[in-house]
Amino acid sequence: MMPAITVSVKTPFGEILVSGESPEELLEALEWLNKDFVAEVNDRVSGIMAKQSQDHLKGIVDMRRDGPVIVARDDLSHYASIGLILYCMKDYQASSREIKDLLAQSGKKVTVPARLHEMRKRGHIFKPMSKGSIYKLSAKGVKWIEEEVIPSLKK
Repeated sequence: MMPAITVSVKTPFGEILVSGESPEELLEALEWLNKDFVAEVNDRVSGIMAKQSQDHLKGIVDMRRDGPVIVARDDLSHYASIGLILYCMKDYQASSREIKDLLAQSGKKVTVPARLHEMRKRGHIFKPMSKGSIYKLSAKGVKWIEEEVIPSLKK
């Protein structure tokens, strides 16, 4: 009897292990592992992750259909407000227009271009593409939001 053959497939959300008792069985098992299946698993895992992050931000940010809205009653700095919006966006990134609109929905009056410029200097954000107005939280920015901004709002 042959030992089972296992293939590990890396995906954006983790690893999928596919096994078979023979090469034919393994190939058969891999057939159902198409891009639609991987996309469906990714969507479900993303949904679970989003729900966990929503629980973690309860009373601070509400996730709405058009994006995150800050609901914390505390006085937040303009930097923290922008950082929280970016933290809640897919891939921690948004355009300056999206940031401005979401801050307006949150009732925050922020001079967005000036704050973004200063946040870039501090290393909290960067522009992932050379042109365009997309800004993304840096690893330093994510750490700042998770270790300083959110804990101070939970007190």
